[in-house]
Amino acid sequence: MRIISGKHRGRRIIAPKRLPVRPTTDMAKEALFNILNNHFYFDEIHVLDLFAGTGNIGYEFASRGAQSVMAVDSHAACVAFVAKTARELEFELDTIKSDVFKFLEKSHARADIIFADPPYGMDLEGFSKIPELVFRQKLLLPGGMLIIEHSDKTELAQLPGFAYSRKYGGSVFSFFEAA
Repeated sequence: MRIISGKHRGRRIIAPKRLPVRPTTDMAKEALFNILNNHFYFDEIHVLDLFAGTGNIGYEFASRGAQSVMAVDSHAACVAFVAKTARELEFELDTIKSDVFKFLEKSHARADIIFADPPYGMDLEGFSKIPELVFRQKLLLPGGMLIIEHSDKTELAQLPGFAYSRKYGGSVFSFFEAA
């Protein structure tokens, strides 16, 4: 995986093979950030990266100058890798080891962008809990956006707050906005 733009543009990051992850492809990530570039000034936003895995998305936001990035994942080795890499790259990136759903139930961390990349095999009930908790806890700042990455075999258009989706290969980004 590589950082596409910003302070560390072109920097390759090699994650340990033992991590249970499926990083967002560079092509899909580049397309996502092209969309976000039309909605946000990256140096003015706060980001919450859920199911952070390797930290791929969080590094991209940090490289582009996000004011804060918080990465949440339940896997200890993923959290350790993200924290180590963030230190090496001198990113202001906080890591939290927690079950994402428990974190969302208790969190008061508000963000302009909340990005969630749960396992593609998660059932629809699991996917639906993400926007439900984000909106119930009022975690999005005004004008903010929740983005859920999922397989093209999963349909999220029926969930509350759904605005639109974009497909890149076998991956889909579904965008949600608070009512």
